[in-house]
Amino acid sequence: MKRGIRNPLARMNVRQQMILLFLVLVIPVFILNGYGNNRAGQILKRHVTNAYIELNKQNFKLISRDIETVNKVTATVFQNSVVQQLDTTGKDTVLQRVKTYEKLERMLSSYSQESDEREPLYYSLYVYDPGNHYFFAPYYPESKKSGVYFFSNEAEKPEWFDEAVARKGNGYLRLTDHLSPPAKGQYDQKTLGYVRAINNIDQGGTIGVLMVTNVDARIGESLKTVSLPEGELYFTGWNNHILSSTQPDAEGVLSLPPEVEPGNSPMGVKDVITKDFIYVVDYNYVLQQKLVYKVPVKALLQQQDEMKHVIQIISVAYFAAGLIIILYFWRSLMTPLQKLVTFVRRYEPGNAVPETPHRKRNDEVSVLISTIYEMARRLNDLIHYKYDMDLKQKEAQLSLLYQQINPHLLYNTLESIYWKSKMEGNHVSAEMIKDLSKLMKISLSRGRELITLGEELEHATAYIKLQQNRYDYVFQVDINVAESLHPFSIPKITLQPLIENGIIHGIKNMGEDGEIRIEAEASGGILRIRISDNGYKPVDIEAINRNLSSETDDPAAGYGVRNIHQRIQLHYGKEYGLVYSVRPGGGTLVTITLPAETAGGS
Repeated sequence: MKRGIRNPLARMNVRQQMILLFLVLVIPVFILNGYGNNRAGQILKRHVTNAYIELNKQNFKLISRDIETVNKVTATVFQNSVVQQLDTTGKDTVLQRVKTYEKLERMLSSYSQESDEREPLYYSLYVYDPGNHYFFAPYYPESKKSGVYFFSNEAEKPEWFDEAVARKGNGYLRLTDHLSPPAKGQYDQKTLGYVRAINNIDQGGTIGVLMVTNVDARIGESLKTVSLPEGELYFTGWNNHILSSTQPDAEGVLSLPPEVEPGNSPMGVKDVITKDFIYVVDYNYVLQQKLVYKVPVKALLQQQDEMKHVIQIISVAYFAAGLIIILYFWRSLMTPLQKLVTFVRRYEPGNAVPETPHRKRNDEVSVLISTIYEMARRLNDLIHYKYDMDLKQKEAQLSLLYQQINPHLLYNTLESIYWKSKMEGNHVSAEMIKDLSKLMKISLSRGRELITLGEELEHATAYIKLQQNRYDYVFQVDINVAESLHPFSIPKITLQPLIENGIIHGIKNMGEDGEIRIEAEASGGILRIRISDNGYKPVDIEAINRNLSSETDDPAAGYGVRNIHQRIQLHYGKEYGLVYSVRPGGGTLVTITLPAETAGGS
């Protein structure tokens, strides 16, 4: 008979097979990742640079739009009749000059107010007044203040005034340290301003120079809207002189690679990727401005989110290479383990165990499967044996407890009838016998171990009447149990022994001042019944609770209360039973905790 080819992996155990699977899957990953990381870095830098180019364009347009808006406002000021009719020759009276000054102040102040919560721009007009006709106007310019300022001599002339006049009404951006010649106690006047000379339309010549200050703050707002990973943004003049930047201490001339110099091109975008930085420069020769993005390559490469496309390609190649190997191991190893997992999840102790699956191999998986099935069968045998033993033990304990309590109750009842029959006539004795019959009827309960709370209260009421007839006084009894709680189940002969303890050990010698109170409530699926007395004798609560929780009986402490506690726990579990405490205002309080279930189990 021809023998087939033997599978070499059949001689390997699970550990050896898993090591082989790990090596086969991991080694290609290292090779592919080495290539992928190198390629992804190049793709990442190129794609991000293209994104920065588009972002730079939009950012530069916004800044140019702001500057164009400033230029339009200056044009409006240029054409204003009050400005054009400004008299510096002394023809107008002082009152007329004061009114003209006030109108100019209000006009410039109105242009300096922003309604969209942006950084305001401050419009100030500087006028050369050689005759000092506007002597009344203050000359204290500030970078964040608008106004009209007149100067009468060269000492008071701003350093940029003649430069602006020479440009003949063409506005431009200028970074200046002083709005007026430096003086002692002068505020910081460093600012980026938009400067434009105001010419007389009708007569020719220069009326003054309009300086728009705080432009650097407005441009800074636009720069802050762009978030670059550890990047720097610069707004410069044509000669790379820094006008505004996201770097607080950036000053002077910005050093840029030669590749981003515009050359002969009047406007456009240049970009270059160096070893350490990515530079993106948008420039406009007409406006004499540049917007520069400078992004560290190191910070960019730390964010590898854009590598998803490359990783997907690597994953497809990795998946295709490992699919055949995974299918083999899945059939050889995972399929039987999955069946075993399915059995373990569905198996519940006590249920029948199916036949052990047959496997021709003798590896660890086969041994594991057969062992688990055999353990499940042994566990079922132990569960059935324990269940039978527990059932017999509970039946024996319940039988013993009921045998103890019934003679005890009968003894006390007969004693009550005996004493009352000696003291009174047959009528009262008949009533006592009637109550006794109720006690016996409910105690027997037709063989039932659980009765309703209503029946148990009837049993307790009959017992209380017997006790009240027994003594010469009538103690107070307050039963406060809603009828809606009467259908709930309770082990029979639960309340009577507790009431008996309250009478004998609590209020027996208190006469009409004695009080027994019975209350009940149900919430959260729990029924709580409280029986309390106002007895004055001290009670060792801790000793009683210790006796209830003890594993062994204490004959000196009595068996009545412990009997009730054990019966409740046998029926419902260890979380239910009795708890003794001190009643508020004096006396003893016992709380019975039961599940809020009716006779039908709901």
